[in-house]
Amino acid sequence: MGRWAPGAGGRLQQAAYELFAERGYEQTTVADIAARAGLTERTFFRHYTDKREVFFAGQDGLVDLVVGGITDGPPLEAVVRAFEGATSFFADRRAGARVRQEVVDAHPELQERELAKLARVAAGVAAALRGRGVGEPAATLAAESGVTVFRVAFGRWVAEDADRGLDEVLRETFAELRAVVG
Repeated sequence: MGRWAPGAGGRLQQAAYELFAERGYEQTTVADIAARAGLTERTFFRHYTDKREVFFAGQDGLVDLVVGGITDGPPLEAVVRAFEGATSFFADRRAGARVRQEVVDAHPELQERELAKLARVAAGVAAALRGRGVGEPAATLAAESGVTVFRVAFGRWVAEDADRGLDEVLRETFAELRAVVG
């Protein structure tokens, strides 16, 4: 087995998504994932704490992109622009994102973990806004609202058959939020 081959984390994630789509989440074991990736279980555990964490790998990179993209301007618009700038994180990942979302939607324990991870994103965004001089409760409201816009847009993007970019769906979803609160 090619334990030391580069890209082991990505290969493990790809193998997991393939197996989850083929067999289902519950029927797939860590051993199955490692074998499909041509790696050992030990290598799996060097990259992920458990098979649930495969769904949330790379989130720190997304948080860094979004937080780093916070600019001046109205707080909510700054947050949505930051998410829009971070949509490149998902380039060429739509098929995997679709499988991931289907599995997460079908398992309450994964939904709970996803909400906890999104709360971390919101906390980082709120801190970035406060660092730019936005007071409370505006920083928290903008961060939480921006995360909600992103979550709704992401769900729409993976569900639709149209060949639109996530950035376009995000802008459209933000416009819908404006219409609702307008």
